[in-house]
Amino acid sequence: MDQLQSFFKSNIDSIGKDLLNQAGEVVMGAAKEYIGQAINEMFVIKKEAPSKRVLPSIQNMKIVGERASGLRGQKDVQDFYALRQQCLDSGSLFEDPEFPASDKSLFYSRRADRRYEWLRPMEIVDDPQFFVEGYSRFDVQQGELGDCWLLAAAANLTQDQKLFFRVVCDDNSFEENYAGIFHFRFWQYGKWVDVVIDDRLPTYRGQLVYMHSTENNEFWSAMLEKAYAKLHGSYEALKGGTTCEALEDFTGGVTEMYELKEAPSNLFHIIEKGFERNSMMGCSIEPDPNVNEAETPQGLVRGHAYSITKAQLVDIVTPNTTGKIPLLRLRNPWGNDVEWNGPWSDKSAEWRYIPDHAKEEIGLTFDHDGEFWISYRDFLKYFDRMEICNLSPDSLSEEQESGLKKKWNMNVFEGEWAAGISAGGCRNYLDSFHRNPQYVMTLEDPDEDDDDGKCTVLVALMQKNRRSRRNVGLDCLTVGFAVYRVTERDLAQKPLKMNFFKYNASVARSPAFINLREVSCRFKLSPGNYLIVPSTFEPNEEGEFLIRVFSEGKSTFGENDETVGLGDVDSRIAGDLPNIRDPTPERSAIEQLFMDMAGPDQEVGWMELKRILDHSMRDVSESQGFSKDICRSMVAMLDVDHSGKLGLEEFKTLLNDIVKWKAVFKLYDRANTNKLNGYEMREALGSAGYHLNNHILNSLVYRYGAADKTISFDDFIMCAVKVKTMIEHFKEKDYNNTNQATFTMDEWITRSLYS
Repeated sequence: MDQLQSFFKSNIDSIGKDLLNQAGEVVMGAAKEYIGQAINEMFVIKKEAPSKRVLPSIQNMKIVGERASGLRGQKDVQDFYALRQQCLDSGSLFEDPEFPASDKSLFYSRRADRRYEWLRPMEIVDDPQFFVEGYSRFDVQQGELGDCWLLAAAANLTQDQKLFFRVVCDDNSFEENYAGIFHFRFWQYGKWVDVVIDDRLPTYRGQLVYMHSTENNEFWSAMLEKAYAKLHGSYEALKGGTTCEALEDFTGGVTEMYELKEAPSNLFHIIEKGFERNSMMGCSIEPDPNVNEAETPQGLVRGHAYSITKAQLVDIVTPNTTGKIPLLRLRNPWGNDVEWNGPWSDKSAEWRYIPDHAKEEIGLTFDHDGEFWISYRDFLKYFDRMEICNLSPDSLSEEQESGLKKKWNMNVFEGEWAAGISAGGCRNYLDSFHRNPQYVMTLEDPDEDDDDGKCTVLVALMQKNRRSRRNVGLDCLTVGFAVYRVTERDLAQKPLKMNFFKYNASVARSPAFINLREVSCRFKLSPGNYLIVPSTFEPNEEGEFLIRVFSEGKSTFGENDETVGLGDVDSRIAGDLPNIRDPTPERSAIEQLFMDMAGPDQEVGWMELKRILDHSMRDVSESQGFSKDICRSMVAMLDVDHSGKLGLEEFKTLLNDIVKWKAVFKLYDRANTNKLNGYEMREALGSAGYHLNNHILNSLVYRYGAADKTISFDDFIMCAVKVKTMIEHFKEKDYNNTNQATFTMDEWITRSLYS
């Protein structure tokens, strides 16, 4: 029933979607695929675990008890408010059974190297506070865990009150309604999830082992880290990552990464535009392979994630000239005196050329707090990588929405690659590339400040649920995407077939295929229609993903896939099908067998139907014949009066369908194996007159396919029966032919159980 419900829900969601809103110029696209594209697609970047370590919403709503991705195995949803009230009523302190105070919450791949003691804040200090005099980026100090990427993101989070309190819930307290229970919210693949924790923290010799505040009695940052560790299964799961990954989980934004030695000429302008939209930024230097977090002569730390907290064109006056110099303000999450010591560092001579009013404007201070200024030129020279997290429109505060800050236009879709069905691999695999999910993006308005009339667009492809499943060996897939310019004529075909990709080159693509959680890139494109194809590098690699498009101007985004419904039977089959009323020796024999099997009421149940079909279809059915489930579903498909039986006329209708489905199966079973693969399955159902999209096909193959994702004749018949039955049930309730239907709970359960 779960699979039927999933299938039917996909059917309802897909029907009636307006996938395209065409605009812009029509272009000719008949050029041969150029060699350079194939060379680029063959260039795969594989990030191994050691180097990963150094890489530095959809709706703003309060969600209580939403299941976090790392906790899918648990049956019960943890409701923070209900659990807190239970503890208050019983006078007990909360202990989280889902993330116990034990070594298994710390590590998944090794044993603890010492005895850790889990203490509540009141057992560590006399006067524990959630906040001490508010919160700031200086409250985030690194412990023993290699999660500086998380610290850099947390420091950035403190810069925006709305964003901060969306993640760090403001009803957490050690005073009011204290019961040893706290909660935090994180964005996970299109939704906000509420993560509940107790306040027992890992310590050694009475000191916090991991993230902590500069104030000994302040605990919001330590508990934020614990909630994030729970989200992903353990503290060890946080070892190694990118700042942008955490920033996305804190904001629901889209991140982009820049290699600074290959920085675009307009990068500082991109940074400025990012701060206009409240973007968050981080940067890092490649590590020394022989020294962990080695310090450079300039006071910078290799393999360490820094946050960028400000970008400013500052007025400068020297004896010989006046002008503006681009400066960046950076922060070391350690929050200590390990700082940049070159030009524009604390108390350097360069500051004497900056007028006092300019110093005051940028809030210049010279404290040993890990924060410093650096010129943009030196930033490019000494740092290797930069990340920008571009916030979703719902992340802006009321003041920002009033016009002081600009916002992106955002579109989001969820999808999946299913082996044998929709996991076609990259463009190198031309025969299967078109099987990947396809999405149409329409860019309508060029950027306000673009002299060339082009549109800025960010495309981001995110893999789902990978970090939380590291403990079972599930690492990130190697993924990327390609963007093609398409015309309205091209888009008449849904989805586009192999020939389009054979004769058309992509106009944009992800920089390389790479095994990071998210691959993203910024493009400048002319207004018009574009097809985005996300894929794994190799075919038949399975995974779920989220694809998001951010644009400065207005844009639309949708799936380029079949509209679910009924169509014409393939002409190669339709011409050979006998009319249901035309007598043939074979049909007459089967009908006579029906009469012999029927009881006095001249109807047959599923058992009699099975005997008839096993005898008449023995050339293609399994050795044991049709299963009882298939026979029951066939009866249900045509049993209008819910008697559990079929009369002769209903049987003739069924027989006609089976003859059609048998002909279709034989047409695509070219090797005479009595099996179809997932790709052939889609084409076969299409030839039978059923238009289905990837979501439904994935569900069908998961439900009815063998371990190798092949479909036997019996299971093909079952799929055809289910599809026909569910579409006809839907159409019965679609009174106005609007592709919308309403079912009561009783109707839905009755139809689902009897289908």
